[in-house]
Amino acid sequence: MNGLDTLRNLRSAKITSKIVMFTVSDNETDVLQALKYGADGYLLKDSEPEEVIKQISKAIEGELVLSAPLTQIVTRSIQHSSSATSTFEKLTKREVEILRHITRGDSNKVIGKALGITEATVKVHIKNLLKKLSLRTRVEAAVWAVKNKITL
Repeated sequence: MNGLDTLRNLRSAKITSKIVMFTVSDNETDVLQALKYGADGYLLKDSEPEEVIKQISKAIEGELVLSAPLTQIVTRSIQHSSSATSTFEKLTKREVEILRHITRGDSNKVIGKALGITEATVKVHIKNLLKKLSLRTRVEAAVWAVKNKITL
């Protein structure tokens, strides 16, 4: 079983642990599939060790992590996707604020402090916005926001 199959099976089994893919593949399909299947990050093996440690720490805090060269791949893919204006309109103002923070890679704790709400309240809003957008993870929400040009 390859890494993507493993990831898909773990998420299907409702495993909620943070999962960061660590691979040599910078193939667009692999990157996008990993994010679609619920990876919390995708790091390339040629990354500097200090950067890997830094990125894993960010993932533990709830941030989406990608090796820098992969940002272009994700952005290019997103730009070719269709707009979802009607779906976006289903979100409350607070959910949009939180989605913007997620897209910046902020943790629930950081979002809560920035918006003056508790971390538990942030989690409720994230759960609601994921449901409205028919998404499963923060990573998918971040990708959706970028794809649909939700301004940061």
